[in-house]
Amino acid sequence: MPPKPRDLWPLLAPLLLAGLAAPLIGSLSTFLTLTLASLAMGAMLFVMASGLSLAFGLMDVLNFGHGAFIAVGAFVAAMVYAHALAGGLGADLATFALALVAAGGVGAALGYVYERLLIAPVRGRHLEQILITLGGSVVIEQVLLAIFGTQPLDLSPPAAFSGTLTFGEVGVEKYRLVALGLGLLVFAAQALALSRTRIGLLIRAGVENREMVAAMGYRIDRLFTAVFMAASALAAMGGVLWGLYQGQAQAGMGRELLVLIFIIIVIGGLGSVTGCLLGATLVALIANYAGFLAPKFALVSNIALMVAVLLWRPRGLYPLGGK
Repeated sequence: MPPKPRDLWPLLAPLLLAGLAAPLIGSLSTFLTLTLASLAMGAMLFVMASGLSLAFGLMDVLNFGHGAFIAVGAFVAAMVYAHALAGGLGADLATFALALVAAGGVGAALGYVYERLLIAPVRGRHLEQILITLGGSVVIEQVLLAIFGTQPLDLSPPAAFSGTLTFGEVGVEKYRLVALGLGLLVFAAQALALSRTRIGLLIRAGVENREMVAAMGYRIDRLFTAVFMAASALAAMGGVLWGLYQGQAQAGMGRELLVLIFIIIVIGGLGSVTGCLLGATLVALIANYAGFLAPKFALVSNIALMVAVLLWRPRGLYPLGGK
């Protein structure tokens, strides 16, 4: 039986949105600047949202505490940068890498404790998951407030990432390009891990038939715990990117992003890495285009986008089963 051809129509959605916006914006340089900024913003949102998409789509876990891990990652980065040594490009890159690794490690460790204490006892019971993960997020947020106080911590991009690169009349911040590149690397790593590695195949098999995988001698609970740890690490690393983008770390930053992240994974399709990237890109594009063309509409643009996508694809652009 020949393999089913890949549905390519959702991949055209960002191009269609950009094509509709271009004549309304008028200026080519303004359009390209907004588009590049949107792609970078979408990459950052993807890193944060992909973890929740994995936990929700692959583990059937409604984690309303996902935003707390974003805030944790931003505060870890703020501590790393507070003790960073001044230097040139090499030092800035090393500090940035250290902030990402440290945030990912803290996020994974916290995710392990969080999953064992809060998620495992209520696995499969969505209402209880919502309540207990909301409670967990409140606890984490209050701990951050107790440790760091109510004032946001400064988290400015390093000197190597500051400034703007100009291509003719199009200008783009260096940090946005760094975030875009990192987001694409995270996407490639996730797609390969889920489709080309043994552990990825076992996780996908466990989603389809948990009992069969367990009968083969694999500890499916450990696999799912590892998925949740990876999801938490991604959220924390996304918090580093978003904190540097906003220039600060604050305890409530993840909570403010949570609705937007849920919109992204609903648009993309639960559990789909490709769908999550497309959803994040569409959300960022429409936010920036609408913010330029009709600022009042920008407040509800993401909801309108989600409604339009679900009318076209009720299960999202690439529901579970896509890459």
